[in-house]
Amino acid sequence: KMRYTWNVVSETMRVMPPIMGAFREALTDIRYQGYHIPKGWKLYWSSSFTHREGGTFEDSMKFDPSRFEGGGPAAYTYVPFGGGARMCLGKEFARVEILIFIHNIIKRFRWKLKIVDPQIAYDPTPIPLDGLPILLLPHHHHHHT
Repeated sequence: KMRYTWNVVSETMRVMPPIMGAFREALTDIRYQGYHIPKGWKLYWSSSFTHREGGTFEDSMKFDPSRFEGGGPAAYTYVPFGGGARMCLGKEFARVEILIFIHNIIKRFRWKLKIVDPQIAYDPTPIPLDGLPILLLPHHHHHHT
């Protein structure tokens, strides 16, 4: 089931979300922390801000896959695929694809990054500026005959 692996992937997406956020429209007039937001205004929600500054995740800058053990975070506090009715339809496909990829890479290869500290740009998703080359070395399985 690869639960721990998915916890690591989930924490990776918390720290470095695949999308930075999206726009929504206020359906009614809203009062929020003393501000008036009129119906029809466009609002931007930020997954990065939600994951790091929302107060939900203790020591939010620390990489900690154990955050996703048990029930995981409360609804709408962890939103790498958005949330609610407009959540990304590809979420489950992405989960399966990521787990299959990780399983095969770990099972078949030893690997290491060729760039030790890759620089990341956001356009609008995280993109390594110099690519993300890795060195793959096949595991050698010794068969006793």
